[in-house]
Amino acid sequence: MPDWLADAVLYQIYPQSYADSNGDGIGDLAGIESRMDYLSWLGVNTVWLNPCFVSPMRDAGYDVADYLAIDPRYGTTDDLVSLVEAARGRGIRVLLDLVAGHTSDQHPWFTHSANDPGDHRYIWSDRPAEGFQPSPGSREGYYLPNFFPVQPALNFGYARMDQAQPWRQPVDADGPRANRQALREIMDHWLRLGVSGFRVDMAASLVKDDAGKVETAKLWRELRSWIDTTHPDAALLSEWAQPQVSVPAGFHADFFLHFGSSRAFRSLFHNGAAYDSTWRPRPCFFDASGEGSIADFLAEWATARTIIGDGGHIILPSANHDFPRLVAGSRTPYQARTALVFLLTWQTLPAIYYGDEIGMQYQPGLPDFEGSVLGPVHAGYNRAGSRTPMQWDAADPDVTYLPPDPSPERASVAGQRDDPGSQLTLVRELIALRRDNPALGTGGGLEIVNPGLPLVYRRGEFTVAINPGFTRATADIPAPGDRVLGEGVRYEGGRLVADGFGYAVFRR
Repeated sequence: MPDWLADAVLYQIYPQSYADSNGDGIGDLAGIESRMDYLSWLGVNTVWLNPCFVSPMRDAGYDVADYLAIDPRYGTTDDLVSLVEAARGRGIRVLLDLVAGHTSDQHPWFTHSANDPGDHRYIWSDRPAEGFQPSPGSREGYYLPNFFPVQPALNFGYARMDQAQPWRQPVDADGPRANRQALREIMDHWLRLGVSGFRVDMAASLVKDDAGKVETAKLWRELRSWIDTTHPDAALLSEWAQPQVSVPAGFHADFFLHFGSSRAFRSLFHNGAAYDSTWRPRPCFFDASGEGSIADFLAEWATARTIIGDGGHIILPSANHDFPRLVAGSRTPYQARTALVFLLTWQTLPAIYYGDEIGMQYQPGLPDFEGSVLGPVHAGYNRAGSRTPMQWDAADPDVTYLPPDPSPERASVAGQRDDPGSQLTLVRELIALRRDNPALGTGGGLEIVNPGLPLVYRRGEFTVAINPGFTRATADIPAPGDRVLGEGVRYEGGRLVADGFGYAVFRR
C-alpha cells in the first residue's frame, strides 16, 4: 500500500475542458500544467486525468486506439512528462485513466483481429448473437462490444463455458493471456515516465460471466502483485462502485458511484437531475427538503469499511464526468456547501470533480457530443452537461470544446479566489484543515452523534455539524468546543442549532 494514498485529496480533470494552451479551443496537457499553481494553492495533492491516449473520440477518449501515445489534441508524451514533473515539484501526483476492458474499433489490435480468424484478442462469434456486431473486416462473424459498437471488448476469457456459446474461451487461453500481459506493459510504460498510478475504467467487466467476480479478482490480484513488486509506490484505483469487492480483489481504493447495486453515492446526492430508472424517488440526504436520510449511506459505508479494514480505501467523489455535477437540478451552489463539508471531513478519501470547488452547474440541453448521451434521449441524460469548460474568470473560456454556462452570473475562480465567504475559499480551508489534522483523515476515528438533522459526527477533537435542509434543525449534544469554520450553526442553551443549509466544524 503506497503510504501517500491515505492522505490523498483527489482532483479529477477532464483534460479537453480544463485549460487550452494553444488556442485551438480544446484543453490540453500544457494548459493543465499552466494551472498547477492554482491546484497547489487549492491544496489538492493527487490529480486524476480522464483518458488522454490516441483516440477517434467516439466516446471522448474511452475508445483508445493507442495506449502508448498521447492524442495530438492534448499534446505529446513529452508534454505529459513535463506536467508530471511540474506537479511533483508542487507535491502533486498524477494518475491516468486506463480503459482496460475494450479498445477503439480503430486500434491496430482490432483491425488485425477483424482480418485474422486466428487472432483471439477480442471476443468473436461465428454466428449472430445478442449484443454482437458484424465484423468490419474480412474475418467472417461478429464481435462483442462492451458499450458502444465502436468499443470492441478485449477478450479476458469467460469464467464459465457454455456449449450453446462456443465463442467462449477460458481465462488462460492465448488471447486472454496476451491481454493480461498487455495491461502490464501499458502500466509499466507510463509508471516509468513518472505517473503515480491509474484509475481503471469498468474494472469489474473484464472476465465475462464471472459470478462473484472470482476470475476477475484473480486477474487484478495478479497485476497488483506485480505492481507491489515493480512499482511499490503506485496506486491502483477502480471504477467498480463496490469497494467491499474491488479492494479485496486487488485495488488500493474504489469509488462509491452512481450505478450498479450501490446506494451510497446516490442516497447522498442524486436529486433527480438525471433520469435513473433503477433509483427510487425518495429525496437524497443532500436535498433541500430535509426529507432524506443518511441511513443508506452509513449502512453501506460501514459494511465496506468492515470488510476492507486496513487493506484499502473508499473514495467519495463530489461528481464525475458521467453523472450530473453536485450543483444540478434544483440544488444551488450555496446548498451544495454542506455536501462539500461532508466530503472533506468524512473518513473516506475525497475526490473533487473540477469546477465543483466553485459551484459550476450541470448544463442541460446540450447536443450529443463525442458519445455524451446515454440511453434514449427521452430517458437518458447528456453527460456533456458535466463536461463544460472550466470557469476561470468572467470572460468566456478559451476552451470552446463545449459551450460554457451561459449565465452572466456564472461562478469563476477569479471571482471567488479573494472572497473570504466564497465556496472556493471554503473548499480550500477544508482541504487545509484535513491536511493539517490527521483526525479528519482516513485514519481518524468517527462517531455519529446525531444521525438526523442536523447530522453531527465527531472526528477526534473535531465535531462536524451539517444541515442540508432549508428549515432550522436542533440537536441536544454536549458542547462541541470552539467553531473553527462554518456559518449558520451555533451552540446555545445546551443545544446545537443549525439554520437551513448551515454547516460548521468545531474543535474541543
